[in-house]
Amino acid sequence: MAIIETAQLRKIFKTRYSVVEAVRGVDMRVDEGEIFGFLGPNGAGKTTMLRMLTTLLPPSSGQARVAGCDVQREPARVRERIGYVSQSGGVDNNATGRENLLLQARLYRIDKPAIRAAELLAALELEACADRIAHTYSGGQRRRLDVALGMVHRPRLLFLDEPTTGLDPQSRAWLWNEVRSLRAAGTTIFLTTHYLEEADALCDRLAIIDGGRIVAEGTPTALKRSVAHDVITFGLDVYNDTLQRAQDLLRGQPFVHELHASKDELRLYVSQGNTTLPVIMQLCANAGISINSIALAHPTLDDVFLRLTGHSLRDEGPEEHKAAGYDWKAKATGSKKKAGAR
Repeated sequence: MAIIETAQLRKIFKTRYSVVEAVRGVDMRVDEGEIFGFLGPNGAGKTTMLRMLTTLLPPSSGQARVAGCDVQREPARVRERIGYVSQSGGVDNNATGRENLLLQARLYRIDKPAIRAAELLAALELEACADRIAHTYSGGQRRRLDVALGMVHRPRLLFLDEPTTGLDPQSRAWLWNEVRSLRAAGTTIFLTTHYLEEADALCDRLAIIDGGRIVAEGTPTALKRSVAHDVITFGLDVYNDTLQRAQDLLRGQPFVHELHASKDELRLYVSQGNTTLPVIMQLCANAGISINSIALAHPTLDDVFLRLTGHSLRDEGPEEHKAAGYDWKAKATGSKKKAGAR
């Protein structure tokens, strides 16, 4: 059963410099009980999409149903049924963890709010710091409290926007386990992230968004299988046309299926990487092409993204976004910034 369904969902922002279409006709379905990942670089439209689904931004056009309700006609009912943990969180720094949870429980008219707050403090291992002022919390403790606030009313669907950004490895691992526990208890998770390993480890299915459009959707395993070749990455000098000479040398080789160049790096998609790698190294040596670094890897989600879009998932975002003169981090508030300004 679908818990999220969208049809040609769009969001357009008008700026002093141009009209920017942040989300461009997205059709998407998320089934109840799964961890669904929304993967893309900064500026791809992830957060805009999430804010429309959580009723924080009105769509420019299209339709969306979340937890059985229309986001435009029934926003209050949507909010009753979902939890939302934003990138910046919603913790009141001047209140204790317990006070934060009590206030949230009362806002949702939860019976016996003190008992519910105690349950969450225990479940998220916050009992030891429950009565400390929140601004004294570590990054990991604060993020746990953010998740607790989103879970106070036992939502059917929990939205997590970049939940592990800025966390240390131990806190990140803890949050991954908590996400799995929530799913096991019946909560559907909609997770936005630009961390490849996070999407690969957690998500039952995921969609890759780029330039406001869905470019791929499926399980992590299926998407990686769509890139059927090993990947060899070379680090090369940028002097004396080394990168161009390497491209000219390798592009016509029968074992090279695809070739992508960026800055001082050359990425090749090849068959049987273990046997192909020595051949490529010998060809480069014979041509006087110096290799600074080399790596052989099986396909990753970044390779899927690069193959579909022509640029890496680790990039900041498509050039068309930057050229629009738009401050993408402030798009939800309508802020404007000239391209390149600081």
